[in-house]
Amino acid sequence: MANILGISAYYHDSAAALLRDGDLVAAAQEERFTRKKHDARFPAHAVRYCLEEGGLRLADVDQVVFYDKPLVKFERLLETYLSYAPNGFRSFVAAMPIWLKEKLYLKSTLKREFAEIGNCKTRELPRLLFAGHHQSHAASAFFFSPFERAAVLCLDGVGEWATTSAWRGAGNQLEPLWEIDFPHSLGLLYSAFTYFTGFKVNSGEYKLMGLAPYGRPVYADLIREKILDLKDDGTFRLDMQYFNYCTGLTMTNAKFDTLFGGPPRRAESQVTQREMDIAASIQAVTEEVILRLARTLQRETGEEQLCLAGGVALNCVANGRVLREGPFKRLWVQPAAGDAGGAIGAAAVAWYEYQGAPRVVNGHDAMRGSYLGPRYSGDEVRRQLDAAGAKYVELPDAELMPRLAGILAAENVVGWVQGRMEFGPRALGGRSIIGDPRSAKMQTVMNLKIKYRESFRPFAPSVLAERVADYFDLASESPYMLIVAPVREQLRIPLTAEQEKLFGIEKLKLKRSQLPAITHVDYSARVQTVHRETNPRYHALLTAFEQATGCGVLVNTSFNVRGEPIVCTPADAYRCFMRTEMDYLVVENFLLDKKDQPVVEQDESWKTEFELD
Repeated sequence: MANILGISAYYHDSAAALLRDGDLVAAAQEERFTRKKHDARFPAHAVRYCLEEGGLRLADVDQVVFYDKPLVKFERLLETYLSYAPNGFRSFVAAMPIWLKEKLYLKSTLKREFAEIGNCKTRELPRLLFAGHHQSHAASAFFFSPFERAAVLCLDGVGEWATTSAWRGAGNQLEPLWEIDFPHSLGLLYSAFTYFTGFKVNSGEYKLMGLAPYGRPVYADLIREKILDLKDDGTFRLDMQYFNYCTGLTMTNAKFDTLFGGPPRRAESQVTQREMDIAASIQAVTEEVILRLARTLQRETGEEQLCLAGGVALNCVANGRVLREGPFKRLWVQPAAGDAGGAIGAAAVAWYEYQGAPRVVNGHDAMRGSYLGPRYSGDEVRRQLDAAGAKYVELPDAELMPRLAGILAAENVVGWVQGRMEFGPRALGGRSIIGDPRSAKMQTVMNLKIKYRESFRPFAPSVLAERVADYFDLASESPYMLIVAPVREQLRIPLTAEQEKLFGIEKLKLKRSQLPAITHVDYSARVQTVHRETNPRYHALLTAFEQATGCGVLVNTSFNVRGEPIVCTPADAYRCFMRTEMDYLVVENFLLDKKDQPVVEQDESWKTEFELD
């Protein structure tokens, strides 16, 4: 029996994953345990969790695989600084200490950390291997997909050198085809606009995507004419005169400001029509690049299926267009498409490509619904709730599900924790806040009173997999909430002539469909199909809600407040429940009514506990 531990760390979203004879046993991000969003430190908690879930000691692990090659990355840093010298000296001085202290000696650093976990000497550790950054992304996309063979496209900010890479996957092999190298990066281009519109790089990109439908793509031609040289085949080069990320400590520079008529928006200041139009423009250009790349890759490989990974693959609006308008018959996106997913990809590289193990495809993907994190027994839930002084009732599912359906139908907001925690950035009914999508007030209540986040941000629907076509123009499954699809025409509410004239955020409060809480201003929705096979209790709740109301859809957003990692433990969930205006909390079979909970002194100081994203 072969146990392989994959690790991603030291940049953002550190994670660990355990592969046993090719089966994914466990995977988790470090942030969920440390409660520090995007935690980049060595994932000691995640490693310990994976070992515990697998019933292993570190000595039982055969290989540990890191998800990129630090020396090649250091080479890229040095070459970049030398090519721009003397510009970039401040950035060079800022980056070097951490490289010379930690990253350049990563092998020793990793051995020291693992020796502490294993309580052993470094010479007693499992063999340590290093996979390429994009190789790990490609492996996370293809080897866990339901396809025997496929084209694979990886798009992110940057790995060692590659920012875009194309692969062909067949059986247990991945063949590299071509790549686009730093500094020309679609991920960094999108992050530059994220920075310019006042959101945080590496976490605010999805806000820019959510803002785009409020704007008009009036800057798209300007982007293509001045800063992005886009070829017919989708390959591209950036005009680096407008960017600062090679030489400075910001993403864009004064020349970029001039091009877009002013300085970047200050964080937390009002979002104006300019930011909305910029968001619409870069989103349109990004979709165009990805579509052209997809067509080229299909033409070159002749493959009928496409796998996507890398941070840009979390752009579910672009994914939806690739599925609807692209040349591939089927699309599969790795749910942990960012750096966290590199941990499972690195482990898969060792298993399939290094050890040459056969790969068995059975028509389903190998991600187990992405429910790969910790779960808690009834006794442990009771112990944690009792320790917090919580008041609850414990109900069997036969009583709990119909009662919850009634609670949701009465427009209450419910925290829902059950089963194993999700791996990846999306809550998929394991650690979610849920509500009634038919409610006209639900989006505002959830954004402003529960999540404490920007009012423009849309919420996603969870829908019974077998009913998806009743609500959305989507013919395939979307279990990981990574495909945006239109709400069906017959559910939409046409706008009046007066409403059609509205611009930007004025559109927010218009009721656009019979499911207003999940219908974005452009009649789209980020769909999650819920399957009985991978999440039976969430499926049962949706079924009970449909039986009570005739609606097989729920609003689903991650169980956290702005800037906080998604909750992991029952104690995390109760703390978040008590700090917000959620009405009910369900942890496994324990139901908590906010009105029954002990009165706690109002203390708003926790709002500074999490750095805003």
